[in-house]
Amino acid sequence: MKQSGWLSGWKLHAVRILAFVVAITITVFIFSLQDKIEQLAVYGYPSIFLLSLLANATIIIPAPAIAFSFAFGAVFNPLGVALAAGTGAAIGEITGYLVGFSGQGTVDDSQIYKKLELWTAKHGALLILILAFIPNPFFDLAGIAAGALRMPIGSFLLWAWLGKTLKMLVFAFAGAASIDWITNLFPATL
Repeated sequence: MKQSGWLSGWKLHAVRILAFVVAITITVFIFSLQDKIEQLAVYGYPSIFLLSLLANATIIIPAPAIAFSFAFGAVFNPLGVALAAGTGAAIGEITGYLVGFSGQGTVDDSQIYKKLELWTAKHGALLILILAFIPNPFFDLAGIAAGALRMPIGSFLLWAWLGKTLKMLVFAFAGAASIDWITNLFPATL
């Protein structure tokens, strides 16, 4: 299939290589910041956004984004936590999308990837929404499949944001509820 327009030939290859390099660079950068994460927590919602973005920008390697939402939900408004964390998570997932868009054969031979690519081609937005909502290690593969299939990035981000925000809302409310549970478990004695 011949590509037409300005994004064809060597330009397409250059954009694909750049997308792959950016995704790998972001992953390496995130792991270099691990010791600084606790220092970022003091900045409230912006830090929730940033920590979630960084945790979700890793490719295949899991990072504790759900744990951040749970912990911050106990301290901040759970709805605000979910919005900040869900938005950061969706934007962070662009790295997987870029790997798929780059066309690099990173996971093409995996049976799981082949099934996810087939399901993404068939169900697109619904699959992205469901996989973004359910805590699972396969969302990066779905993002790679979405990029490889050239799902419009706006559509990918919308459905990833909705699923991630709903998931973070559940965990933020669970964190908020945990405070009541702990105070009931260990009532203060005067």
